[in-house]
Amino acid sequence: MEDRAVLSRRRLLQLAAGGGALLGASALGGCRWLGGGGPEPQLLLVRGQLPAAWLKALPEPWRPRPLETPQALLQATDSPQPTTTMVALGDGWAQQLQRTRLRPLAVEGVLGELDPIAAPPSRLFAPEGQPVLAFPWAFGTWVLLLRNRPDLLRRRQEGWSLLLDSSLRQRLVLPSSPRVVIDLALRQLGLAAADPAALGDPRLPDQLAQLRRQTLAFDERDGVQLLLAGEADAAVVPSQRALPLLLRDPRLEALLPETGSPLSWQLLLQLAVDGDTSAPLPLEWLRDGLTLPLLDRLLAAGWVPPLPPQRLQPALARWPQRLRPLLLPPPAVLARCSNLPPFSPAEQLRWQALWDGAMAAG
Repeated sequence: MEDRAVLSRRRLLQLAAGGGALLGASALGGCRWLGGGGPEPQLLLVRGQLPAAWLKALPEPWRPRPLETPQALLQATDSPQPTTTMVALGDGWAQQLQRTRLRPLAVEGVLGELDPIAAPPSRLFAPEGQPVLAFPWAFGTWVLLLRNRPDLLRRRQEGWSLLLDSSLRQRLVLPSSPRVVIDLALRQLGLAAADPAALGDPRLPDQLAQLRRQTLAFDERDGVQLLLAGEADAAVVPSQRALPLLLRDPRLEALLPETGSPLSWQLLLQLAVDGDTSAPLPLEWLRDGLTLPLLDRLLAAGWVPPLPPQRLQPALARWPQRLRPLLLPPPAVLARCSNLPPFSPAEQLRWQALWDGAMAAG
């Protein structure tokens, strides 16, 4: 039976209008697929990477198709799609999709409800004026998650420099992403990744080598288990992974340094389909994720829609005071956070060479 607590407004109207009978297709992607008898439109996603309550409210005729890994999802998009296909991916993985394979999205009305910070990822970080290719439904930062370390939490003003504390030698888990780790090293040095001269700073190779010597593992996904098991004292993880743990484990605390962090984005995209068989996007379903009661469900799972602060505040007020800045960083901190736009081939080689040198030195 459908959970009435998470029914979309569209679904409630359907039930009221016909005693449960399904309505025909509409501009919101109706419940009976009229696309010429072909396959029903589908949503490709990585299992567990879309909030269950929101996914359950996905209107008919859309069908979720969960896959186990982002790599498997990308492989599933390699061949032309026989039906309308939405794709749910993080921004780093989404950038591996060829832009020519993506359909521009007619989501201006819903996108206009978001904070301006959502505009660059909606274009996949292309310049202003380029078409909207993604709907950014959630964002997050990277935080330092600590287990039974109130001494380090009291020194939070030291920011990312805490990663080099001698007590964390071989007790630290860092992300498996070289780009994120290099960004954190740059912030430790007071440098910005967007500055073309930053990678040439002579202090950076040694800074990365020091981080390498501190690190027990490079694994933000399973590395959390090392923290929970007591084999590590600290881990740098996405805020989305940290927030549910902080709600239920009193041993854990987290901080987002004043210097900010890279931003991560969760995106919905649509693959281009030949012919005129594309089903309209379920716009009302997109809006449902921005409003109660689903908004509370998303936040509880650590997913934060990029809404203007005044729209998030009523929901944030139900959270413990200590966790609210991790859900929505203060404006000054958020202003110091930055996106990770796609690399040019030359940039890719330069960052990879820097990383390889640091790993060899460590």
